[in-house]
Amino acid sequence: MQQKDYAMKRLLIFGLLLLVPPAAIRAQEATLTNELATQFHAGAVIGYNNGGSVQANLTVADFAAGFPLQARLGVGYTRVEPGSAAEARAIFINDATNGTPEKQGHVWDGRLDFLYPFGLFNLERLFLLAGPRYAQFTGNFKYVGGNEDFDVRSNSWGLGFGLEGHFPVRGRTSLVITTGYDYYPSATLSGHDTSYSPDGDDVNPRRTFTYADADKAIDQPTHVVRVMFGLSFGL
Repeated sequence: MQQKDYAMKRLLIFGLLLLVPPAAIRAQEATLTNELATQFHAGAVIGYNNGGSVQANLTVADFAAGFPLQARLGVGYTRVEPGSAAEARAIFINDATNGTPEKQGHVWDGRLDFLYPFGLFNLERLFLLAGPRYAQFTGNFKYVGGNEDFDVRSNSWGLGFGLEGHFPVRGRTSLVITTGYDYYPSATLSGHDTSYSPDGDDVNPRRTFTYADADKAIDQPTHVVRVMFGLSFGL
């Protein structure tokens, strides 16, 4: 579990290693040859990502001569519906029904996108994007008066793609509208002292519950639709 918790950090480090060295080399070449230097853009978007979401990102372009793709590293936070409180209690703890249920959920996600520019319908700054994803899901279930308060967690790698438009506002600032779809395969669900895995390697399962029961009760990320907008700033 601890290794999984470090997976997002490894993704971020990988992205920085990918972006920074070519950018530094390209910038040095530009100084010597008076060519355009590597371009950096910082951005922030808000919107729907299977729930209300906010994301910050850093994009680098022109980091290799003749290479048409841009690369972007992003980190986001999303509030989500965690699932059924009653079923979560039965599947991960016991059959008690006392207490008033309260629940909340969130997802931290990291994403590395490669953007391909193309023109369509007289819009010059459109991009197709695709890349790997990593999501850390946490669903909290509390039963006020029932002496139960526990989290259900999962960690999963996925893939995503989308379409993004940039519309100049002023100077090097652009309005960004992005839509897309991310897919995360089934991942182990862990809560209290119990876990259910897609391969059936469960730990301390309750009664005859299986992974299918846990996955149905808990709304971890699987099929994620994104519609977001925000701003991008040239650095």
